[in-house]
Amino acid sequence: MADEQKDAKPGCLYICGTPIGNLEDITLRALKVLQNVDYIAAEDTRQTLKLLNHYDIHKTLISCHEHNERQRAGEIVDLISKGCSVALVTDAGMPVTSDPGSVVVEAVHEAGLPVSVVPGPTAVSAALAVSGFSGDRYVFEGFLPRGKKERRSHLEALRYERRTVVLYEAPHRLLTTLGDLLAWLGDRPMAVAREITKIHEQVIRGTIGEMIAHFEDAQPRGEFVLVLKGYEGAAVQDADDGITVEQRISDYMQRGMSKKDAIKQVAADTGLPKNEVYKKALRP
Repeated sequence: MADEQKDAKPGCLYICGTPIGNLEDITLRALKVLQNVDYIAAEDTRQTLKLLNHYDIHKTLISCHEHNERQRAGEIVDLISKGCSVALVTDAGMPVTSDPGSVVVEAVHEAGLPVSVVPGPTAVSAALAVSGFSGDRYVFEGFLPRGKKERRSHLEALRYERRTVVLYEAPHRLLTTLGDLLAWLGDRPMAVAREITKIHEQVIRGTIGEMIAHFEDAQPRGEFVLVLKGYEGAAVQDADDGITVEQRISDYMQRGMSKKDAIKQVAADTGLPKNEVYKKALRP
């Protein structure tokens, strides 16, 4: 192609995708950019050095992670405005996708300076492809919130999601998250992908309940991507168009909630007083 880029232009930010495990999963263009930029802004300079040393690339590194990104954004804008080229990388995959980077990218855009993307692998698309579930329409949720209230709100929003759902999770929180998914989404089909592109890559398919049983016996190790099949039940109706309070309570309890919590949630869903919902729940 006539406009094929062979090296980095001066005064430009390059959002650079890097391997998610296997160091050979890097594009030729990404290597050219990393070899030719003036600076590399990295989430963890130690991790990025492993990649650079593997390809014998020697550059000045700038530490740029979630705790100092706002400060670094101004410094990077200043470098680019002076004609320097900067590559933005994270530990693995694409910056901004459940990783730092958005603050820097926005700052460079706001300054009216050039931004170019050098696409690379992401765990989202890799896990979706290997899961066997439809990727025509999907929703990526990253890591679920840890706070109870916000976490419940997210899971509630996903309960009737018909698109394939993709989540990230760390090994020490995997069983807790699988339990929450079972309680709120029901025992639907899913795929669990771990250590994608690495030596111990593994993909397990089954129901959420089966995944819980598996990882109760086999200690979770590595980084996980969870891919859940979308909701396939009847269409969800509004609170006032046909689904009874009793049906709503039953639905929540089938997903693992106690009767008390189900009543509380139905009251919140419908706007009915909790005592009224409680009376309906007592009906034979």
